[in-house]
Amino acid sequence: MAHMLEERGLPTTVLALVLPQVEKTRPPRAVMLPFMLGRPLGEPADAPFQRRVLLQALRLLERTDGPVLLENFPDDNPSWFDRPDWRPAVSLPIPQAPHEAAAWEAAFRTELSAVLPVWERFKARFGRTTVGLAGQPPEAWPGFAASFLKGALPTVPLHDTAALALRFMADDLKALYGEAVQADGAPPSARQIDRWFWRQTVAGQLLIALRKVSLTSENNALKTVGGRFFVPVPYLPT
Repeated sequence: MAHMLEERGLPTTVLALVLPQVEKTRPPRAVMLPFMLGRPLGEPADAPFQRRVLLQALRLLERTDGPVLLENFPDDNPSWFDRPDWRPAVSLPIPQAPHEAAAWEAAFRTELSAVLPVWERFKARFGRTTVGLAGQPPEAWPGFAASFLKGALPTVPLHDTAALALRFMADDLKALYGEAVQADGAPPSARQIDRWFWRQTVAGQLLIALRKVSLTSENNALKTVGGRFFVPVPYLPT
């Protein structure tokens, strides 16, 4: 798209997060950013840092020594660095991975009942939430997830395929826990949130179990969704 716009006289600059991708597509101008996917300007609410990113990208528009310009942003995002004094806003027992769908449902429902009031505190504090893709309330998630562990392929009115319904439930689940854990105090690093979710919650272990079930499903869409979107690579079981 950048090449097409440039051919029509509109200068462009790209905020790039995946180096092999930008090396292959070779946009006319790009800044390579060492940030997590989905946050090309850095963390929310850090306006000075975001301004630095934008200014470096916009300065490429002043250069004429192309045709391809690729710069590296010099600094990691400050929020990548762990906050030593951080404690999760919700205290949960160390999860024990169940072996049956009914036990998964019960364990997840118990944990979720402890997390939901803290999530409400987050919403009251910040006045926002990114949860809302699933098409069903959080209270319905334990039974819905357990259905897949039993081999069923349920849907919801908002999503007409089981694969999409489960994918967006997984997205909402990760968002809800990520918001709840930040309900109090200063924000932790993104990696601290990820380690807490994937190593210390039933919800994280449940998504790993759902991924395993999805990969053995005869439903190709569910197999694709489970393999690509449920669990990030660093937290895949070894």
